Amino acid sequence: MRKKYLLLLTMIGLVALLSGCMQVNEPITSESEGIWNSLFVYPLSWTIIKLAELLNNSYGLAIIIITLVIRLILLPLNIKQLKSTRAMQQIQPKLQEIQKKYSSKDQKTQQKLQEETMKLMQKHNVNPLAGCLPILVQMPILVAIYHAIMRTEQIKTHSFLWFELGVSDPYFILPVLVAGGMFLQQRLMMSVNSNSAAASNPQMQLQMKMMSVVMPLMLGGMAFFLPSALGIYWLTGSVFMIIQFFFVNKPMMKQNEEESSNTNNGGKKK
Repeated sequence: MRKKYLLLLTMIGLVALLSGCMQVNEPITSESEGIWNSLFVYPLSWTIIKLAELLNNSYGLAIIIITLVIRLILLPLNIKQLKSTRAMQQIQPKLQEIQKKYSSKDQKTQQKLQEETMKLMQKHNVNPLAGCLPILVQMPILVAIYHAIMRTEQIKTHSFLWFELGVSDPYFILPVLVAGGMFLQQRLMMSVNSNSAAASNPQMQLQMKMMSVVMPLMLGGMAFFLPSALGIYWLTGSVFMIIQFFFVNKPMMKQNEEESSNTNNGGKKK
């Protein structure tokens, strides 16, 4: 688990380094140099502009549509991540048995622990890094659309609903919606991990609860000061993830629980 989080933090740092090499407020154009600009940011910016032109210059609606399309494209990766998480949860009882059996800290016992752990994971086709990789693939894309929205000059000069896209919502309605949407998303995602080993660990449980509060406050606070165009992006992403939970995550969780129950009942009958 620690190695998984370490790899994730490393990749976050790399993406931040890539995206941080240029100023966020620097306008993006076809002449912008660098791999990050030419392959990620500019194509998204160009797509937003062209789509907005088709929608009677509604850049707010264009941002919503682009965000939904990207989330749909990334959906298979999210499903793969969920399957990996559930697979890890299903082998947790056996994994804990192995850890108890080889609890001694001497080198020989620890080597045996690693061998037995690898055998268990290979037997059940579980890859501990599989849940991490989908996140790593998504991150550059999600950071790129953030840059595209911030650095597309045309967006700043248009309005959507009651607010200007280039400035924060003067009535603070959008920041509250962003914070509320992220809070609900985080609480629902916590239920996905409710049966995991991490959830049974008081320290990990506390960290997950803290994240469910910190993330909404952080995004909501940023939406108070940053352009409303970003608030639309964040809110749309949260709404998509909430819908995904009820139509994808929850049915998969129910199916996995039924399969686990059938397996356990079959084992007892034997």
